[in-house]
Formats: sequence, structure tokens, C-alpha cells
Amino acid sequence: MKRLLIATNNPGKTEEMQALLAGLPAEIVTPASLGIDLHITEDGTTYADNAQKKAIGFARLSDLVSLADDSGLEVDALNGAPGLYSARYVTAAGATDADRRAFLLKNLADRPRPWTARFRAAVAVAVPAGTVHVVEGECPGEIIPEGRGTGGFGYDPIFFILEMGHTMAELNMAEKNRISHRARAMMKVRPILEQLFAK
Repeated sequence: MKRLLIATNNPGKTEEMQALLAGLPAEIVTPASLGIDLHITEDGTTYADNAQKKAIGFARLSDLVSLADDSGLEVDALNGAPGLYSARYVTAAGATDADRRAFLLKNLADRPRPWTARFRAAVAVAVPAGTVHVVEGECPGEIIPEGRGTGGFGYDPIFFILEMGHTMAELNMAEKNRISHRARAMMKVRPILEQLFAK
């Protein structure tokens, strides 16, 4: 069976992507399962830049079709921050998701609510021969001052989705994988993958 490398070491992303790719005619593998230890510097100016850079790097090293994403939280009251730096919003060594959420809320404390925001994601698929496909997805919502829910990761507990009436962290995997930014991008990329693996 053909193999698809999910080019991330983030267990939360890996779990979501594996669920979104269920039924694909390919074996889903991870860098860890292949013994690959590759760090890609995410210095692009857009999510698409970073996603492409990761997908290409892993495809070249593994000689496998590789899928990578880059995503971020954009808060209007902070002029789109943390954006590309969402995962690095707190630079202290050992900073946790909880530290990043606390820092975000501290920066929003004197701004009037509602704190409208969106999650955005770009997903890139790179073929070792050189072809790259990129798609994007977005999920609107707003930031709330106290975390709710135990699911998901990152900023999910403070990201409230109006259409669902819940935070991202209060949704189960199936619900999140219908409406999240990553899910919306993956829905667009799935036909591309199915075509690649049908060959």
C-alpha cells in the first residue's frame, strides 16, 4: 500500500488528521514512526509558505507524498496577532498551551468585547518529484475570558464558535472535524490525495 507522511510531531494535529483522512487508500505514517527527526524553520510570511516548506522538506527526506499544515489564531482586537506566531506566542523555554492562552487573555484584558477572531489553516501536499498543492480553511469565532472544555489543544478552550454554542475544546472529535479550520482545508485537499493515490 502507498504511504502518506503526516509531516508533524504535534500529537493533537496527528490525531485530527488521521481521523480526517480515514478511508484514504494509503497507509498514514508519521515522522516518529519512520525514525525521522527533521526540524523545519517556519520563517515564511504566510501559513501557505510554512506549510509548503514543511511538506517539501519531509517529502524530499522521506521520498513519500507528504502533507503538512500551518495554522494560527487571528484576533481582531490585536490586529491579527498572534497569527503566524500562535505556537510561539510565549517564547520562554517550556511554555505550554496554558501559558499561551493566559498571555493572549492578558493582552486582551483592556480591549472591549466581543473579541472576534478566526482560526486559519493552510495544508500543503508535496510529491517527492516536486509537485506541491496548497489549500486553505478558516473557522470564525470569538475569544472568551475563561477556558471551557477538555478536548483539542492550543487555544481551543478559549475559542468560542457561535454556530455551535461551544468552545472548540467542548466539541468531540467528529464535531470539530466538521467545522474546524483544519477540517475545512482537509476537505479541499482530500480529492487531491485520492487522485494521487489512485495512480
